[in-house]
Amino acid sequence: MKKLESLVAEKLLKISAIKLQPEIPFVWASGWNSPIYTDNRKTLSYPELRTFIKTELCRIIMENFEQPDAIAGVATGAIAQGALVADTLALPYVYVRSTPKDHGLENLIEGNLKPGQKVVVIEDLISTGGSSLKAVEAIRNAGCEVVGMAAIFTYGFPVAVKRFNEAGVKLITLSNYNSMLEAALETNYIKQEDLETLKEWRKDPANWSPASKAE
Repeated sequence: MKKLESLVAEKLLKISAIKLQPEIPFVWASGWNSPIYTDNRKTLSYPELRTFIKTELCRIIMENFEQPDAIAGVATGAIAQGALVADTLALPYVYVRSTPKDHGLENLIEGNLKPGQKVVVIEDLISTGGSSLKAVEAIRNAGCEVVGMAAIFTYGFPVAVKRFNEAGVKLITLSNYNSMLEAALETNYIKQEDLETLKEWRKDPANWSPASKAE
Protein backbone atom coordinates (compact mmCIF):
# COMPACT_ATOMS: atom_id res chain seq x y z
CA MET A 1 0.00 0.00 0.00
CA LYS A 2 1.28 3.45 -0.90
CA LYS A 3 2.09 5.87 1.87
CA LEU A 4 -0.33 8.76 2.27
CA GLU A 5 2.35 11.30 1.32
CA SER A 6 3.00 9.58 -2.00
CA LEU A 7 -0.68 9.00 -2.73
CA VAL A 8 -1.59 12.64 -2.14
CA ALA A 9 1.36 13.84 -4.24
CA GLU A 10 0.33 11.56 -7.09
CA LYS A 11 -3.24 12.89 -6.98
CA LEU A 12 -2.06 16.52 -6.94
CA LEU A 13 0.19 15.92 -9.93
CA LYS A 14 -2.59 14.16 -11.83
CA ILE A 15 -4.94 17.17 -11.71
CA SER A 16 -2.08 19.68 -12.21
CA ALA A 17 -2.53 21.17 -8.75
CA ILE A 18 1.24 20.71 -8.80
CA LYS A 19 3.02 21.49 -12.06
CA LEU A 20 6.70 20.81 -12.71
CA GLN A 21 8.67 22.63 -15.42
CA PRO A 22 12.40 22.14 -14.75
CA GLU A 23 13.40 23.50 -18.17
CA ILE A 24 10.96 26.43 -18.35
CA PRO A 25 10.61 27.74 -14.79
CA PHE A 26 7.69 29.66 -13.40
CA VAL A 27 8.17 33.08 -11.81
CA TRP A 28 6.52 33.39 -8.41
CA ALA A 29 4.97 36.60 -7.09
CA SER A 30 8.08 36.97 -4.92
CA GLY A 31 10.18 37.13 -8.08
CA TRP A 32 11.73 33.72 -7.48
CA ASN A 33 12.36 31.45 -10.44
CA SER A 34 10.83 28.08 -9.72
CA PRO A 35 10.54 24.73 -11.52
CA ILE A 36 7.34 24.04 -9.55
CA TYR A 37 4.00 25.78 -9.19
CA THR A 38 1.34 24.65 -6.74
CA ASP A 39 -2.34 25.59 -6.61
CA ASN A 40 -4.15 23.23 -4.26
CA ARG A 41 -7.42 25.12 -4.72
CA LYS A 42 -7.83 22.96 -7.82
CA THR A 43 -8.65 20.02 -5.54
CA LEU A 44 -12.00 21.70 -4.79
CA SER A 45 -13.14 21.05 -8.38
CA TYR A 46 -12.84 17.27 -8.00
CA PRO A 47 -15.48 15.92 -5.58
CA GLU A 48 -13.75 12.61 -4.82
CA LEU A 49 -10.37 14.26 -4.25
CA ARG A 50 -11.97 17.11 -2.30
CA THR A 51 -13.57 14.59 0.05
CA PHE A 52 -10.36 12.58 0.31
CA ILE A 53 -8.32 15.68 1.27
CA LYS A 54 -10.96 16.79 3.75
CA THR A 55 -11.14 13.35 5.37
CA GLU A 56 -7.38 13.02 5.69
CA LEU A 57 -7.02 16.52 7.16
CA CYS A 58 -9.66 15.63 9.74
CA ARG A 59 -7.86 12.39 10.53
CA ILE A 60 -4.46 13.99 11.11
CA ILE A 61 -6.07 16.66 13.28
CA MET A 62 -7.71 14.07 15.53
CA GLU A 63 -4.56 11.95 15.65
CA ASN A 64 -2.00 14.70 16.24
CA PHE A 65 -3.66 17.54 18.09
CA GLU A 66 -5.50 18.00 21.33
CA GLN A 67 -9.26 18.22 20.77
CA PRO A 68 -9.71 21.68 19.22
CA ASP A 69 -12.53 24.11 20.00
CA ALA A 70 -12.41 25.74 16.55
CA ILE A 71 -10.88 25.53 13.08
CA ALA A 72 -9.28 28.49 11.30
CA GLY A 73 -8.54 28.67 7.57
CA VAL A 74 -5.85 30.91 6.13
CA ALA A 75 -6.95 33.24 3.33
CA THR A 76 -7.32 32.74 0.57
CA GLY A 77 -6.25 29.26 -0.43
CA ALA A 78 -7.42 27.44 2.68
CA ILE A 79 -10.75 29.20 3.30
CA ALA A 80 -12.87 26.56 1.59
CA GLN A 81 -10.84 23.58 2.77
CA GLY A 82 -10.93 24.84 6.35
CA ALA A 83 -14.71 25.23 6.19
CA LEU A 84 -15.07 21.65 4.92
CA VAL A 85 -12.94 20.36 7.79
CA ALA A 86 -14.81 22.39 10.40
CA ASP A 87 -18.13 21.15 9.04
CA THR A 88 -17.02 17.52 9.17
CA LEU A 89 -15.73 17.90 12.73
CA ALA A 90 -18.81 19.93 13.75
CA LEU A 91 -16.64 22.76 15.05
CA PRO A 92 -16.88 26.56 14.86
CA TYR A 93 -15.02 28.08 11.92
CA VAL A 94 -13.20 31.32 11.20
CA TYR A 95 -10.76 32.42 8.56
CA VAL A 96 -7.82 34.77 8.85
CA ARG A 97 -7.21 37.50 6.27
CA SER A 98 -3.71 38.38 5.08
CA THR A 99 -4.45 42.02 5.98
CA PRO A 100 -7.32 43.63 7.90
CA LYS A 101 -10.40 44.52 5.87
CA ASP A 102 -10.10 48.15 4.75
CA HIS A 103 -13.66 49.11 5.66
CA GLY A 104 -16.40 48.40 8.17
CA LEU A 105 -15.07 46.68 11.28
CA GLU A 106 -11.62 46.22 9.67
CA ASN A 107 -11.60 42.56 10.70
CA LEU A 108 -8.46 40.47 10.42
CA ILE A 109 -10.30 37.38 11.63
CA GLU A 110 -13.68 36.71 10.03
CA GLY A 111 -16.01 34.85 12.38
CA ASN A 112 -16.18 34.57 16.14
CA LEU A 113 -13.36 33.29 18.32
CA LYS A 114 -13.63 33.25 22.08
CA PRO A 115 -10.51 33.92 24.17
CA GLY A 116 -9.11 30.69 25.55
CA GLN A 117 -10.28 28.50 22.68
CA LYS A 118 -7.92 25.88 21.28
CA VAL A 119 -7.61 26.35 17.51
CA VAL A 120 -6.21 24.22 14.68
CA VAL A 121 -5.17 26.22 11.61
CA ILE A 122 -5.71 24.82 8.10
CA GLU A 123 -3.40 25.72 5.21
CA ASP A 124 -3.32 24.57 1.61
CA LEU A 125 0.41 25.15 1.05
CA ILE A 126 3.47 25.90 3.16
CA SER A 127 6.28 27.71 1.36
CA THR A 128 8.39 30.06 3.51
CA GLY A 129 5.83 29.93 6.32
CA GLY A 130 5.47 33.70 6.59
CA SER A 131 1.76 34.11 5.80
CA SER A 132 0.84 30.96 7.69
CA LEU A 133 2.51 32.16 10.86
CA LYS A 134 0.96 35.63 10.55
CA ALA A 135 -2.38 33.87 10.82
CA VAL A 136 -1.15 32.06 13.92
CA GLU A 137 -0.07 35.39 15.42
CA ALA A 138 -3.50 36.90 14.75
CA ILE A 139 -5.25 34.01 16.48
CA ARG A 140 -2.92 34.22 19.46
CA ASN A 141 -3.49 37.98 19.65
CA ALA A 142 -7.20 37.19 19.90
CA GLY A 143 -6.44 35.35 23.13
CA CYS A 144 -6.64 31.84 21.71
CA GLU A 145 -4.22 28.93 21.75
CA VAL A 146 -3.00 27.49 18.44
CA VAL A 147 -2.59 23.77 19.08
CA GLY A 148 -1.20 23.11 15.61
CA MET A 149 -1.49 23.50 11.86
CA ALA A 150 -2.61 20.96 9.25
CA ALA A 151 -1.76 21.55 5.60
CA ILE A 152 -2.07 19.75 2.29
CA PHE A 153 1.49 20.25 1.03
CA THR A 154 4.85 21.71 2.07
CA TYR A 155 7.96 22.51 0.08
CA GLY A 156 9.97 21.78 3.21
CA PHE A 157 12.14 24.88 2.95
CA PRO A 158 14.65 25.11 5.83
CA VAL A 159 13.51 28.69 6.51
CA ALA A 160 9.94 27.44 7.05
CA VAL A 161 11.05 24.64 9.36
CA LYS A 162 13.05 27.19 11.38
CA ARG A 163 10.15 29.64 11.58
CA PHE A 164 7.65 27.01 12.73
CA ASN A 165 10.08 25.77 15.38
CA GLU A 166 10.72 29.30 16.64
CA ALA A 167 6.98 30.02 16.75
CA GLY A 168 6.31 26.80 18.63
CA VAL A 169 3.78 25.57 16.05
CA LYS A 170 3.42 21.87 15.31
CA LEU A 171 2.90 21.36 11.57
CA ILE A 172 1.47 18.18 10.03
CA THR A 173 1.08 17.91 6.26
CA LEU A 174 -0.57 15.36 3.98
CA SER A 175 2.33 15.43 1.54
CA ASN A 176 5.69 17.06 0.97
CA TYR A 177 8.28 17.92 -1.64
CA ASN A 178 10.37 14.76 -1.29
CA SER A 179 7.36 12.48 -1.63
CA MET A 180 6.18 14.51 -4.61
CA LEU A 181 9.52 14.03 -6.38
CA GLU A 182 9.33 10.28 -5.81
CA ALA A 183 5.76 10.16 -7.14
CA ALA A 184 6.67 12.28 -10.16
CA LEU A 185 9.53 9.94 -11.02
CA GLU A 186 7.45 6.79 -10.54
CA THR A 187 4.66 8.08 -12.78
CA ASN A 188 7.13 9.31 -15.44
CA TYR A 189 6.04 12.90 -14.90
CA ILE A 190 9.74 13.79 -14.76
CA LYS A 191 12.93 12.11 -15.95
CA GLN A 192 15.80 11.03 -13.76
CA GLU A 193 17.91 13.93 -15.06
CA ASP A 194 15.26 16.40 -13.88
CA LEU A 195 15.59 15.18 -10.32
CA GLU A 196 18.86 16.98 -9.54
CA THR A 197 17.48 20.25 -10.91
CA LEU A 198 14.45 19.99 -8.65
CA LYS A 199 16.59 19.10 -5.63
CA GLU A 200 19.00 21.98 -6.28
CA TRP A 201 16.16 24.50 -6.45
CA ARG A 202 14.93 23.56 -2.98
CA LYS A 203 18.37 24.18 -1.46
CA ASP A 204 18.36 27.89 -2.39
CA PRO A 205 15.06 28.83 -4.08
CA ALA A 206 15.56 32.58 -3.73
CA ASN A 207 18.72 32.53 -5.84
CA TRP A 208 18.05 29.60 -8.17
CA SER A 209 17.80 30.15 -11.91
CA PRO A 210 17.88 27.81 -14.93
CA ALA A 211 21.53 28.79 -15.44
CA SER A 212 22.36 27.64 -11.91
CA LYS A 213 21.06 24.10 -12.40
CA ALA A 214 23.29 21.28 -11.29
CA GLU A 215 25.37 19.83 -14.13
